[in-house]
Amino acid sequence: MVTVKLFAGAREAAGTSSIQVEADSVQEALDAVTETHGDALARMISISKIWLNGEPAEPDSIVSSSDEIAVLPPVSGGM
Repeated sequence: MVTVKLFAGAREAAGTSSIQVEADSVQEALDAVTETHGDALARMISISKIWLNGEPAEPDSIVSSSDEIAVLPPVSGGM
């Protein structure tokens, strides 16, 4: 299974920091997590950077069972 790691707002939207899914591509994995975790997560993914094994990923990037996809939403803050 592919591991999808969720950070910041994506983690909050899903209620978890990590989800494992069966998928053959990055897009398939993201579709699987949004199907099970809803529209709030889908919105976060749509504005996030997606990385595969520490490198920027394309939706059609092929994945294998040992791969890790990271969903990195934009971050804001300050004082």
